[in-house]
Amino acid sequence: MTDIKSIFKKIKKIEIKTKKTVEEIISGEYHSAFKGRGIEFSDVRDYHYGDDIRLIDWNVTARLNKPYIKTFQEERELSILLAIDVSSSTAFGSIDKTIRELMTEVAALFCFAAIRNNDKVGLVIFNNQIVQYTPPKSGNVNLLKIIKN
Repeated sequence: MTDIKSIFKKIKKIEIKTKKTVEEIISGEYHSAFKGRGIEFSDVRDYHYGDDIRLIDWNVTARLNKPYIKTFQEERELSILLAIDVSSSTAFGSIDKTIRELMTEVAALFCFAAIRNNDKVGLVIFNNQIVQYTPPKSGNVNLLKIIKN
């Protein structure tokens, strides 16, 4: 039980140290490769027969004397699956940390970044076979479940 408490203390420190990094560098919404009627403007292209006339960009059309339509990029959430090796080789490391402890901290960082970005996070713990599987879900409850494991 004390091991879990020490991990939570380390994770809290990581969260505090990396909050700025996560919010400014790592986080941000991801964009799908699918073109559609999303929220974010992507591009203008030539009008093709059958395109929705509501998407015509009248300013570009007036400037170029040829119909152009606006295209948008659809926003999607990601499902992230963390794979953590718990084989005996991860019990080694440096004087300060074992490989397993370092992997736990890095996994926690990824979890915090994903949860702040409203992405789903799952976990696979394995050695020579799968030890545990937690399916990707969003939210802080799932985050705590993953960190405990």
